[in-house]
Amino acid sequence: MRHALPALLLAGLAAGILAAGTARAEGVLEKIRGSREIVIGYRADAVPFSYDLPGQAQPVGYAIDLCKSIAEAVRSELKLPSLTVRYLAVDNTARFSAVTQGRIDLECANTTNTRERREQIGVAFTIPHYIAGTRMLVHADAGLQRLEDMRGRRIATTKGTTSVGIIRTKSAEMGLDLKIHECQDDRACFDLLQARQVEAYLMDDILLYSFRASAPDPQSLQVVGKFLSIEPLAIMLRQDDPAFKKLVDAEMLRLIHERRLHPLYRQWFESPIPPQGRNLRVPMSYLLKDFLKFPSDKVGD
Repeated sequence: MRHALPALLLAGLAAGILAAGTARAEGVLEKIRGSREIVIGYRADAVPFSYDLPGQAQPVGYAIDLCKSIAEAVRSELKLPSLTVRYLAVDNTARFSAVTQGRIDLECANTTNTRERREQIGVAFTIPHYIAGTRMLVHADAGLQRLEDMRGRRIATTKGTTSVGIIRTKSAEMGLDLKIHECQDDRACFDLLQARQVEAYLMDDILLYSFRASAPDPQSLQVVGKFLSIEPLAIMLRQDDPAFKKLVDAEMLRLIHERRLHPLYRQWFESPIPPQGRNLRVPMSYLLKDFLKFPSDKVGD
């Protein structure tokens, strides 16, 4: 019996490896066909892309609506009479492993498509739905307009985002000696700014505008500074499933070419949105307008 335990362990390990290989071999479409369920990952506080509403079981947002259209395209492609859409909230760090490990089929929020993420993490992205720029949110009475004005000051950005690398690089290159605070999530960074525990919050401009609109006194805050980066935001999915990606890309192209994306943009960026009914008043930028003329997933390099 002294060899029984190692044998059992080896057998269990072999079964685990076989199961993992089978899971990777099974495409997302085959999995969905069998379960009749698609799992959408989302960020719970990424207004207006994806966010929770008090008292509602399902999230809302611009990216959520786009993914609902993708889910319907999947249902139609698989000829299913119905398809259950299940939502799973993921944070900045968990979103990547949730995709690569197959816990979610799509991540529908405000994630930036970068070469590093495609090559080092092993995820894929479909055609971007928004082109953001990294800027700063500051108090209007602080007299801060440029990154150079922040020399030696405290600045917050969200842990696990591309903004962390951007601000560290800029601080070193420009000799700014910035005191960088990495927050666990976007709301925590905004709360630090509101409490004046930092002088600026660095993030994608659209998130800054959404937080500004939610403030008790929006006029007391300003989005300032030049774009420190261009951020193509896109729905994230598995890299090793070309059939699923082809279907997702085709639906995104249809939404763009048939101009179905445009009314969704107006709904979430230029109209009152829940829960407070505030209007972000962010018209479509020239960057996004130009991109939608020739949409492609070959971005972020």
